[in-house]
Amino acid sequence: MLGHHYTRTFLETAVASMNAGCNLELSYGLRNNVFMHIPQALAMGNITLQMLRDRVRPLFYTRMRLGEFDPPAMNPYSALDLSTVQSPEHRNLSLEAAVKSFVLLKNVGGTLPLRAGDLPGKRLAVVGPFADNPRVLFGDYAPVPEPRYIYTPRRGLETLPANVSFAAGCQEPQCQQYSQAEVAAVAGAADVVVVCLGTGIDVETEAKDRRDLSLPGHQLELLQDAVQ
Repeated sequence: MLGHHYTRTFLETAVASMNAGCNLELSYGLRNNVFMHIPQALAMGNITLQMLRDRVRPLFYTRMRLGEFDPPAMNPYSALDLSTVQSPEHRNLSLEAAVKSFVLLKNVGGTLPLRAGDLPGKRLAVVGPFADNPRVLFGDYAPVPEPRYIYTPRRGLETLPANVSFAAGCQEPQCQQYSQAEVAAVAGAADVVVVCLGTGIDVETEAKDRRDLSLPGHQLELLQDAVQ
């Protein structure tokens, strides 16, 4: 109704949503939400009582499975805290998921993977706005773990037996203020350069789309300076 103008009123929207199979409204925070008009739609015959029951049943079935109607002592979820959520087993599983989700587009000369046995005495530079900024590493709606569990690329690479140097070049993904000299100095003295670029929720998120897929601000310039 408000964005696509498929309907004209909240009542019309409630009926269309119910007919389409929608059974839960994520409201705009208004007191007069769309699904508050369901009783009116029912009274007018726009929807049937059976349809209403069919829509409501899975909602309460899910709530029952989650234990919302049980005493707290009987609900296994109520005992879960960060010690469980961020247990070593779960963190290891997260690491495994991250490793298995990497997409390698090109590997000229077999540069990757970096092998610890080849790194002693080597100079490794990690550069870019995503190299050591924990805040920009999480996507929209992502839970943020405790800081001690957050490994930025710089922090992770510093666990390798190499001489690691760092230069952000620009502090935020927008990369409006860029220090070319900082990046060139660090990258120019390194045997291996890891460049960490991207967008993050500062640049794109829900209701914040982009016109193109180009790297924001001076990030492309940063990449070019790092690989010269």
